[in-house]
Amino acid sequence: MAELLETRRTLIGGLARGAFRALLAATLVCCSGAMAAAADDLYRAQTVVTGQGEPNRLIGFGACLEDVLIKVSGQPALASDKRLATYKSKAKELVGNFSYHDQFAGKPHRDEQGTRDRPYDLTVDFDASKIDRVLGELGLKPWRAQRPVLGVFIEMQQGNKDFIVTADGAQSDLQRDALAAAAHKRGMRVVLPSAAALTTAHLTAAELGKASPAKLAPLVAPEGGEVALLGRLVWNDDDLGWTTQYRMAWHGKDYKWQFRGVTFDEAFRRGVGGAAQVLSGNGDPGRSK
Repeated sequence: MAELLETRRTLIGGLARGAFRALLAATLVCCSGAMAAAADDLYRAQTVVTGQGEPNRLIGFGACLEDVLIKVSGQPALASDKRLATYKSKAKELVGNFSYHDQFAGKPHRDEQGTRDRPYDLTVDFDASKIDRVLGELGLKPWRAQRPVLGVFIEMQQGNKDFIVTADGAQSDLQRDALAAAAHKRGMRVVLPSAAALTTAHLTAAELGKASPAKLAPLVAPEGGEVALLGRLVWNDDDLGWTTQYRMAWHGKDYKWQFRGVTFDEAFRRGVGGAAQVLSGNGDPGRSK
């Protein structure tokens, strides 16, 4: 039953992720089975809206504004910042350009599926100078330094299944998709280890938790990985979600953060977002409220 529930969540999440795939296709670079998300569109975000009417568009602008502020600053804690409500209500004033893509393009309109009801991908480009100004008002600044490429090692344990998400393993298809979306959303680039690299290193899912980030980094270095991010997701029947732990080392300090009761899509967003928080100098994700 637990596996079925997570499968349903995954399928639902997959529909939402489909809105990003066209954009991800242009910003993901694949080399020897690894993936890297380009981070050259920090002031752009995308969300799904119903129809092209202004009320839903304004809601979409607000959602995209939150994503862009987090992406540009590297501070995921902004998601729970109450001050954002005021800015989101006036997000239209910060928009430079926007465009729509009909998710049902090429399909005939059905009853209750006319232009007003059809789902659209809304892509929003914000004015960079205005976003930078907002960040300054929030006590933050744009993260302009070169962003290190994350070498991501994720263990997924659900019942008898226990595996590491790889760049080329068939059982990692959904997780790769979700991780790519998470990296794009947070303006980061990520690479995954190949199954062959794990085999050569004699690294199994059970042993991953004992490995140090420093020892794992060389496994993804050939694909461009610069900093190792370790994650462990364990399915919890009581929470109907994943109990998650992350670890990484940066500038001689070890960072750890954890949470529970989320889908693996959200777990990946928090993992990559936490890494961005550390790398951008915005604090310890393990101490964030």
